[in-house]
Amino acid sequence: MPDFQKEIELQQQLAIDPAIIVGLDEVGRGPWAGPVVAAAAWLDQFRTPLSLLRKLDDSKKLTAIRREQLAAELTQLNMIGVVRIALGQASVEEIDELNILQASLLAMQRAFQNLKIKPDGALIDGNRLPLLPCPGQTVIKGDSLSLSIAAASVVAKVERDRQMQQLSIHYPGYGWERNQGYGTAEHRAALLDLGVTPAHRRTFRPVRERLELSN
Repeated sequence: MPDFQKEIELQQQLAIDPAIIVGLDEVGRGPWAGPVVAAAAWLDQFRTPLSLLRKLDDSKKLTAIRREQLAAELTQLNMIGVVRIALGQASVEEIDELNILQASLLAMQRAFQNLKIKPDGALIDGNRLPLLPCPGQTVIKGDSLSLSIAAASVVAKVERDRQMQQLSIHYPGYGWERNQGYGTAEHRAALLDLGVTPAHRRTFRPVRERLELSN
């Protein structure tokens, strides 16, 4: 289970006590449709309820109901300053223009910029650092190791799932309310049958190939 060890280690490296260490994570690099969404999260190690900390984990390991519950708890705590969370994203157009890696880093930069605090350092899930105005450290599988990153992963996942549910209303038939835009058999069949929507990532191969069929 994730804990605060990575946050403590970075604080010691920075020689700042106390230091504001935030976690950054993104969701949605693999889907064929929809934005990539990122979140930044800071948790007060002494005031965040232990009951919440014990439930936080990599969002992929949690049920949708548990993610929604945790996101609601984090949002409430954000309102009273016990935690700070912020979202950022990159659009389908930006994904196609920049490539998905650069768009993911951009989304994390935006989440960081939207925080109402000034962090001293950041822990980033993965192996690539976004451009930030403070020292950053990448953490492989960080959402399973760092509570701050785990919180960010939950918030980002819940937000993106909600957006994909809304997009599924505007563009029915692709199953985005179930597959979140990932390349399932249902999505692939709908892409062939219904065609490409404005919410599809045109530089992703299955979408690009479908566009070529139409030309």
